[in-house]
Amino acid sequence: MAEPTADNPRVMLITGTRKGIGRFLVGYYLDRGWHVVGCSRDASDLQHDRYTHHLADVADEKAMQAMFADVGKRFGRLDALINNAGIASMNHFVLTPTSTVRNILNTNVIGTFIGCREAVKLMMRNKNKAGRIINFATVAAPLDLEGEAAYAASKAAVEKLTRILAREVAPFGITVNAVGPTPVETDLIRNVPKAKMDALLDRHPIRRFGTFDDIVNVIDFFLQPGSDFITGQTLYLGGV
Repeated sequence: MAEPTADNPRVMLITGTRKGIGRFLVGYYLDRGWHVVGCSRDASDLQHDRYTHHLADVADEKAMQAMFADVGKRFGRLDALINNAGIASMNHFVLTPTSTVRNILNTNVIGTFIGCREAVKLMMRNKNKAGRIINFATVAAPLDLEGEAAYAASKAAVEKLTRILAREVAPFGITVNAVGPTPVETDLIRNVPKAKMDALLDRHPIRRFGTFDDIVNVIDFFLQPGSDFITGQTLYLGGV
């Protein structure tokens, strides 16, 4: 996918953009000339002439459809979707309330599914017959991390969704891939005891927290023009 220019703009939608990884990605791609649309359940204070923010829960189908409809009306196209929004809970499964499991599945699985579906509808309009979808997986799934049964299961579902959607949308020139970060020091892990995080990192060949730069390096790889033959893949960080 070519870099955006004044004569050939590019439009990206990123979910979960109020803070953390999502907020970083917005700034990163604005700096590279993209028009960026973001969403979160709470308001954002980010102001930029090429950024549009929507108040939307990714698991709310009507809110998501309204957001994508606005993208279609405003830009007439969508070039890339990054399904960043996600929630996690680290607890023994016996102590995990069903309500927590439902919330995780609603955001991580249903939210990703809705985002992919609505994005593809817009990407099929693109005159260049190309589009990129990048989902978020996690190393918690292949590592079978204790205390993250619901979270890891939800992201395992996202991986399977990524592989199947990649096959279904390949005829339209759309690729679907996923990045699987190691833990990153964001609000998602703020309440996890240090001893648990240290034990988790010790299971990685490269024993450190991931960074925003690590993640955007993979996203850039999936977005670049030469990656049009790469689809249905999950790229894990940290050597998993």
